[in-house]
Amino acid sequence: MQKISSGITSLDSLIESLFIGDNVVWEVAAGTSYDIFMQRFITRSFEDSQKVIYVSFNRSPQSVLNEIGAILDPRHFILVDCFTSGKGKSDAAFLRFYDNPPDINVVRISDPREMEAFTQTLNSLEDSLPRGARYVFDSRTGMQDLWGDEGHTYQFFAYMCPRLYDLGTVAYWILENDAHSQKFKANLRHITQVVFDLYERRDRLYIKAMKLAGRQNRDAFKPHFYEVTDQSVVITLPRKEPALDVGTGLREMRKGKGMSQKKLADRVGLTPSFISQMENNQISPSLSSFLQICKALGGDPGQFLEEKKPATEPWLVKRETVLAGPPFVEEGLRIYTIFSDEKTSARIIVFPRGYNAKGHFSRSKAPEFVHLLKGSLRVAVNGSEQKLKAGDSLYLKEHIPSLWRNDGGGDAEALVVCV
Repeated sequence: MQKISSGITSLDSLIESLFIGDNVVWEVAAGTSYDIFMQRFITRSFEDSQKVIYVSFNRSPQSVLNEIGAILDPRHFILVDCFTSGKGKSDAAFLRFYDNPPDINVVRISDPREMEAFTQTLNSLEDSLPRGARYVFDSRTGMQDLWGDEGHTYQFFAYMCPRLYDLGTVAYWILENDAHSQKFKANLRHITQVVFDLYERRDRLYIKAMKLAGRQNRDAFKPHFYEVTDQSVVITLPRKEPALDVGTGLREMRKGKGMSQKKLADRVGLTPSFISQMENNQISPSLSSFLQICKALGGDPGQFLEEKKPATEPWLVKRETVLAGPPFVEEGLRIYTIFSDEKTSARIIVFPRGYNAKGHFSRSKAPEFVHLLKGSLRVAVNGSEQKLKAGDSLYLKEHIPSLWRNDGGGDAEALVVCV
């Protein structure tokens, strides 16, 4: 199946990307910053030169433009306004938008309470567009408010979901979690291809897949902590065990013999480029080539098949392993996650030289333990400013720092544990 990006690299890695035809239901709780997932999807669709049809039941046209105006590409955007004559009750304040409309394509639904007429309008719009357009329905709950009950909303979804699938689209559907029955959500999961649950626990945000049609990665069905900045999302992904490192072993064997890559290549009838790529694990040799290389190096092929003990115990996290991963960068800080679950998290935060910020670096309201590992920092808590040196600690239970500053000679590193 053809894959496309969600616009969020860590989400693509977790779910093996989106597939053409996917209807993606987002079951969201208040405070989960779900809008950023929609914005990144819209931005990526524009980058792919795909039409985006934004169907709004819960927001006025002006509110939609205020939210996505910074990323809007009028050439590829169509707004279907079900709000003005729906929840907006044709109020003059909302109708004024049409007195001097911006230069975008807006389709106003005159009576969105009439489900059949709305469906026909949407079908006509779909038929006029090239295959592959992408959709955002901003509120399944808003549909239900207009159409009266879950039965009508489900009826529309049961019709539209297969249609969009056949049209080769990708559609996002937003569903406010607490506004619908478990039976209704179970019925939706039966029809759609992808379902995500976004929720908050102890002031931390989590994403969990409830359904992923056609994917093999079962890790996505576990809760994963995510962090949000103004324009990006980073999901903490599980660490994977490295694959069998044949290339490194062959490189060490070759160097032990004092043999160059070219000489080895000549002996086994391969190119130096092939040997280089193989030693860097960019390609894998065939069984025949592997055996020839081992013979040329005088090595035993069986040593690569021996069971090796793990480099570390499952309860041990090495500092170098943590810092080897890509950091989450926010307001100049480099943040490395050691572990994170629904109750506890531990991170290493690197404060660059010259860092100076008013307020606290964390949005968590739960108690935090901060231990300075390296360098020095100045911190102000409850009106008292103190200088921290390596080995000093803070326990933040009731007070929130109003200042963090690194005026030392280099980076400072702190261990931050949230409980």
